[in-house]
Amino acid sequence: MTPKYIPRITDITLKEALSTSGAVLIEGPKWCGKTWTANHAAASVLYLQDPDKTSSYLQIADTKPSLLLAGETPRLIDEWQMAPVLWDAVRFSVDQRQKTGQFILTGSASPQDNLVQHTGTGRISRIFMRPMSLFESGESDGSVSLSSLFAGNTNISGISSLDIRQLAFTIARGGWPASVTGSEKTALKRAVDYTEAVINYDISNVDGVEKNPMRVRALLRSLARNTGTMATITTIKSDMATDEESISEKTISGYINALKRIFVIEEQPAWSPALRSKTAIRTSSKRHFVDPSIAAAVLRATPKRLLEDFNTFGILFESLCIRDLRIYASAIDGEVFHYHDRNDLEADAIIQLRDGRWGAVEVKLGSRSIDEAAKNLQKLQSKINAEKMYEPSFLLVLTDGEFAYRRDDGVYVVPIGCLKD
Repeated sequence: MTPKYIPRITDITLKEALSTSGAVLIEGPKWCGKTWTANHAAASVLYLQDPDKTSSYLQIADTKPSLLLAGETPRLIDEWQMAPVLWDAVRFSVDQRQKTGQFILTGSASPQDNLVQHTGTGRISRIFMRPMSLFESGESDGSVSLSSLFAGNTNISGISSLDIRQLAFTIARGGWPASVTGSEKTALKRAVDYTEAVINYDISNVDGVEKNPMRVRALLRSLARNTGTMATITTIKSDMATDEESISEKTISGYINALKRIFVIEEQPAWSPALRSKTAIRTSSKRHFVDPSIAAAVLRATPKRLLEDFNTFGILFESLCIRDLRIYASAIDGEVFHYHDRNDLEADAIIQLRDGRWGAVEVKLGSRSIDEAAKNLQKLQSKINAEKMYEPSFLLVLTDGEFAYRRDDGVYVVPIGCLKD
């Protein structure tokens, strides 16, 4: 029996992109639901990973790729990077047909830059898809909308049904669609299986360069311990010393680039606003796994262990929140940055829309830090030069708590179990 399709936030983004572009590329990590979502919108499908047909498909791609593009539109070409020549074939076909909504391409890895002749600019739109947010999995009730906060809605309220134990489970389980719909036991195992596949196969297959699984595991552990920080390659090398004695910074950089190409880790860039004073801003990016379950798996952090180690819980809870904020922000044409200046004033997330509107977010596990977080956000607001930039649309403390409300000082307190796009 075919499982019921679970609606995704990407559905709307994909529909809009197909109405304006000849082709749409959906990129993202394996198992995040790209094919399922694309298939839901497609009229015909080419599965390049079909074991019975892969060999013949690749031969056709080498000789006459246009044959693989024939079919009802939108035509889905799944895992297109297996035959990179199809990229240029799609671009050319879009030029010839002069119609929108012709193709959907999905990819779980970025091919090497020299394997395609053209970027596809103007013909192929790009969508990045992540594992499911808590709203998509039905664990956030969506009573507070990010878009409504940007629209100036000050009358918010909500009650999250997620308690601390459930949050620990969602972190370790992740947002993988098969995990969300599976049993609790199999859900936790899927995150481990995904991580093991990355370590033993995917990271080497992306560029054909064999990588030492022990070193990959050590690197992932270090990245997990430094999730959400601006840790340098030197810091990571030093942190890996307990797991791996001899590895160069060049090798570490190569491994990290491979992890980026298979969409396992994402950079969270620094925000550079116009300030009232000449305060220096740190420009290094932070790193997060595309889903916190990867960090939990490599650290062997089960829900029970997370509840016993609130330091690790806090780190991975922030990563969970950044994942969801990225999903919600992308749906409203926004990006997620971080802020950190030389005085160590920080904001875990700055959400900025294409039109310039922005909001600042601090992530806090537990209620005791809410007051401090609110003061930090207000201090950040006072540093921004409002003559050159917008005033913030909102200041928000994102928590694991129960109630969503607006404080007397104007700062919003919102549980992650109440948020949506």
